[in-house]
Amino acid sequence: MSPLAKAQGWMLAAVALGVPLSAWGAIYPANTWLQVGPVALLVPLAYWALRRWPVSNLSAGCIAGFVLLHLFAARWSYSFVPYDQWVPGGLSATFGFERNMFDRLVHFVFGVLAMPPMVELGLRYGDLSRRMALALALMFVLAVGGLYEIFEWCLTLTLPPEAAGAYNGQQGDMFDAQKDMALAGLGAILAAPFAWRGAWWKGRQS
Repeated sequence: MSPLAKAQGWMLAAVALGVPLSAWGAIYPANTWLQVGPVALLVPLAYWALRRWPVSNLSAGCIAGFVLLHLFAARWSYSFVPYDQWVPGGLSATFGFERNMFDRLVHFVFGVLAMPPMVELGLRYGDLSRRMALALALMFVLAVGGLYEIFEWCLTLTLPPEAAGAYNGQQGDMFDAQKDMALAGLGAILAAPFAWRGAWWKGRQS
């Protein structure tokens, strides 16, 4: 096994610290722990995986960045992130939003940030062509987006109605799942040109 890159060690530490910070003062504690608990369990696995299959700091940063955004949103159970209170005039009033859009942002960012590490894994360890690695990365984003929506639906069937509504973030939109998946796919497509270009993933890890 390779030693863990110093920068990636700091990324893991930030994620580990983000877990209790996300749960602290959560408005729906049970829901928040459903969202952050798996992250806590995956931190040791990530430490092992990054040593077993080293990746560039850029790819590791993409993964850590998405997880930190997820932890941030989980504190407010996604649907209640108070971004309108943080922006003068409110984003909802400015853009005519009729629902909290933070969950949509996270799905889009997932698509963007998943592409570089998935392309790198395909190129570095799968011995794939750049075109095939890019195609598989896009399929990964679409598949994970769909599987997550199915998992979310199954989980909410076991929760009380109020908690289920807060957890799944549908907010009255019957096409919420489809829009979430579409935004993840859009993010992946927009990130594809960057993932396609150059040998950025061969950069030094330190």
